[in-house]
Formats: sequence, structure tokens, C-alpha cells
Amino acid sequence: METLQNKKSETISNSIPLYRSEQFLTLWNKIQATSNSGNKAIVTAVSEIIENVRTNGDSSLYRYTEQFDGVRLSTLRVTQADIERAYSDLNSENPALIAALKKAAHSIRRFAELQAAELQNFQVMIAPGVSAGQKIVPVTAAGIYVPGGRYPLISSVLMGAIPARVAGVKKIILATPPTASGTPASGILAAAKIAQVDEVYTIGGAQAIAALAFGTETVPRVDVIAGPGNAYVAEAKRQVYGYVGIDLIAGPTDILILADEKHCTGIGARLIALDMLAQAEHDPNAQARVLVPSEAAGNAINKALQEELAQCKNKNIVTSSLSANAAIIVYSTVSEAISLANTIAPEHLELFCSNAAYISQNLINYGSLFIGQLTPEVLGDYAAGVNHTLPTMGNARFSSGLSVRTFLKSSTFLSCREGTGLAELLETSMIIAEAEGIFAHKHSAQARVMLSKNGEPR
Repeated sequence: METLQNKKSETISNSIPLYRSEQFLTLWNKIQATSNSGNKAIVTAVSEIIENVRTNGDSSLYRYTEQFDGVRLSTLRVTQADIERAYSDLNSENPALIAALKKAAHSIRRFAELQAAELQNFQVMIAPGVSAGQKIVPVTAAGIYVPGGRYPLISSVLMGAIPARVAGVKKIILATPPTASGTPASGILAAAKIAQVDEVYTIGGAQAIAALAFGTETVPRVDVIAGPGNAYVAEAKRQVYGYVGIDLIAGPTDILILADEKHCTGIGARLIALDMLAQAEHDPNAQARVLVPSEAAGNAINKALQEELAQCKNKNIVTSSLSANAAIIVYSTVSEAISLANTIAPEHLELFCSNAAYISQNLINYGSLFIGQLTPEVLGDYAAGVNHTLPTMGNARFSSGLSVRTFLKSSTFLSCREGTGLAELLETSMIIAEAEGIFAHKHSAQARVMLSKNGEPR
């Protein structure tokens, strides 16, 4: 589509295209119309993997691990000795990393505990003689998936396992792909120890999701699966949902930065560029976008991107991502910018604005919000306590990120005794049941009326 530059650039060296807000909305609607349609080849491949794992159990896991990861395993479960060894070795090689993981774990645990405190049991009198309530209970077993691939996501171990532990889950199972040595990355194993994971299995991809969902001879079945992954993992979670609970189905990661004129020059432009590069670094499908008040501001951001890209270590990935998915969107008014942000519903939303307090009050659709130029999204990825597993693809319109709530169930209860309130509710139920034409329901309520009056149902 035509941009303010009259053409969409093929490479980042020609700068990121600038869109007027209405232009980008047209593009966005097209993206949304196709984003959830699914890749047919992936859907078919994942379906076959799940069925094979469900039918053949461990033998399929060994076969797929050799096929996809290039590793022939003798066992699927990582021993406690291997975990302790990985932790000890990493602590000797990189004590600063172990210390950082412990600090991050403390922040994540503290935030999760505050979330859990808001979820309480209660019991109230709905009517005289009728008591209703809610009981919050954790699932029994949770499966945490952590990708290997391009980057072993050590932090995702903490983000998944710690909220599950705070929720009170009795058994936490970690699944993650093997390295060439046949065991997971040492950082992942060290993080598993810090997060108090119960069992670790060296399985990756859709086959890991299938194993956690249905169980095998070695891998126990869980109640909820949480954690990020590639398109195959996301599709597997989609297909096993219903047999098992899931946190969310994540697509390519994304960020939207809303900036005013003041923050699009100097250090502000540089910080915006750095945060866009950080998001683009994830993979070639990552989406980095910024809302600016003028074409001049957009050009300043483009200039800053060129300068920072020259120093970027993961330049190939970043360039591919920015060229394919990045956008600079020019808004006319603050109200229009807020509306655009709520429409896009980004996974990560940063505010580089002098009136950030007002704007944040009017934002409702985002996975996580980062307010002010001193609050980079990277803090949410690692150390500040908020979770980094968040809804993507605009799904923040209706879903939330991974949290303590992911591993908790809200179960209701009802207790009745004789009284006017009970009689009225029984009569109400009988009237509605008769209107719906389901008469056994009516008779069930009617029997309680008789019991209440005469001591036994008739």
C-alpha cells in the first residue's frame, strides 16, 4: 500500500515506511483478517505429531527429538544430578547470571504473591436461607514449556514456574528442547532449580505439548500448559486445548511505542530506536511499531534507527524483522493516537509522552504497559516482576497474560436451608424451567418445595 514515502521499503537501509493513521488501519484490518487463519501445512504437521505421541507415547518422543533436534536420547527426564551440576557449573562460570536470575525470581515471586492476594474465597447470603460462595483452588499439575531454538529463554522458566508455585500447584513440569549434548541449556536448568521446578524433560516442539497434554510412559499428564514457543508450539496448544488448559496462543511478539513531539528527538529518538531494535531482535516475524505526531518526528526515528542498527550484534535478524513488519504511524491528535493503540491492542505498549498519566487512563487494550522513557520493555522481559508471556496479534482486546490466575480455578458452591428466600428462588427456577420446556428441571425444584413444606419430597 502507498505510504508517506510513496512506497514500502524493501530493506531497512531505505528506512521504515511512514503511514498515515487511516492507511495503517486499512493494513491492520487486512492483517487481522488473516492472522488467525493458520498455516495449513503447520496445522497438518502438528495434528500428525499429536496423534503419534498420543498413540505411541515415548517412542514418538525419541523419534521426533532425533528428527527435529538432531539428538538421539537415552532418557527423556533430566536427572536432579544433571540440574545440580548445571547450576554449579554456571555459578562457577558466570556467578553474575545466577545472581541476576535470583533477583529476577524475587521480583516475579513478589508480584505473583500480590496477584494471589487479590484472589480470595468468599461466602455471602444471597437470600434468607441461601448461601453462595467461591473457592479458589490451584490445578494439581502444570506444564511449563520453554523454547530452545535461536535463544534459550532462561527467563521464561522463571516467568512460568514461579506464578505456578505461588498459586499452589503441587507438581510443576518443565519441557524444553535438548542441546547437542542431549540435555537442556545449563541456564535453563539453573533457572529451573531457582524456580523450584519438580521435573524437567528434554523434549521440544509440538511433541512436548502433546506429551504434557496426554501423558506418556515417562512424561506425566498436566492440567495446564503455559509458556511461549514457535508456530508449531502455538498450533499444538491450540489443538490440545480442551484436553488441557493453556495460558494463551501466542503469535509473533510485538511492541507499539506512542510518542509525542518532544520525545522524538535527541535521546528520546535514540531510546525509541533501541526499544524497536530490541523487539525486532526476537525473530524475523517480530513487529516493532511507533506512533508519532508528525512526518518530521517519523524521519527522526528513522534516522536514529539507522544509527543504532549499525552497532547491532544481531543485525541480520533485526534487519529482516524491521524490513518486513516495522511501521511508523503518524497520528493527528492524542485522541486518535489512543484510539489507534486500543485498536492495535499491542503485546507491549510504551509511552514516551509528557501527558502519559492522562493517556494511560484511556488505554484499555495492551498486554503490558511501560510508562515513561526510563521504563523500557526489557524490564518486563526480565527483572521487574511483571510477566513477559503476553497476548499477541491484537488478542489483548480480550485476553490477559500469564499470571497466578493461569493456574487457579474458581469453583462456586451453594448451600440452602428452609426459609422464605429458598422458596422464592425455587419458584423462580420452576417458572423459568417450564418456559424453557425442560420439565425435569422443574420437577427437581418442585420436590424441594414439597420437602421444605412437608419434610419429604412427593
